[in-house]
Amino acid sequence: MHLEGKAAIITGGARGVGFAIAQEMARQGARIVIMDPGGAKDGRPEGGTPAEAAATEINAAGGEAIACNESVTDHTACGRVVAACKDRFGRVDVLVNNAGILRPKMIWNMPEEDWDTVVAVHLKGQYNMIHHAARVMREQKWGRIINMASEAWRGTVGQANYGAAKGGVFSLTRAVARELGRYGITANTICPSAATRLTLDEAVKAGFRKRLEAGLITRERYEQVMNMGGPEHIAPFACYLASEAAAHVNGQAFRVQEGMVAIYNDPEIKATLTRAGDGTFSIEELARLVPQALLQGYVNPAPAGEKE
Repeated sequence: MHLEGKAAIITGGARGVGFAIAQEMARQGARIVIMDPGGAKDGRPEGGTPAEAAATEINAAGGEAIACNESVTDHTACGRVVAACKDRFGRVDVLVNNAGILRPKMIWNMPEEDWDTVVAVHLKGQYNMIHHAARVMREQKWGRIINMASEAWRGTVGQANYGAAKGGVFSLTRAVARELGRYGITANTICPSAATRLTLDEAVKAGFRKRLEAGLITRERYEQVMNMGGPEHIAPFACYLASEAAAHVNGQAFRVQEGMVAIYNDPEIKATLTRAGDGTFSIEELARLVPQALLQGYVNPAPAGEKE
């Protein structure tokens, strides 16, 4: 077993990708904290205690798990969960920041509450958990932080709140990797593609059909979404990143789906326009030189006049 004796916290761990990771980590010998307050996919309450049910299922299968019905948006509660993991298992070795919600709307229709709530879960929630877990991991001189992001960070339609938060996750991961690497702690990002209640319910399918018909996405992208594999395809890679085998992997971002693992390029400057001396470019010069030097091969992703 690759995670024998380790203790792992999985946020949003009661269902979907989070639960698949929790199950696989338990099979690999880790003791598990399922942190999940439950709720609908938009984050609003819907009753029930899915974390309890998830922990019960893992224990029934021979693993060891406890449930914490706390929200990642509550900074103090995140500290309680980290403390509960250490008190119960003596360590906090792995943190999987998987909790997520969706509140899709076009930017002109998106209320402030929907922006704030989505960013609070996906971005601030990851900070909250890392802040508390990092203190324990530094003392141990060992830790693995796995942050879930999304292809939406590259640009999306109808989910500016989600895409912006996931873009922030990339930057957060890279910063944390540099701050904590010297203490034997790694931080990496996974962009999972898997069919769950969050990513591929009937409303999501209808939305992608509408985008395809409007020409906002390609047929290839549409088919990719409609034929996503299940969350069980994500779990082995998360376990790999949590293991000793990935001790040297830090600050990286991966795309993971059924039958594929890919790594993203580091952000880099791809072309430069310079001027001799210390003069400032005139607007006329920029209008002439930018297309020539910086925008070769560029295609506007949403030219004016496209139908919605």
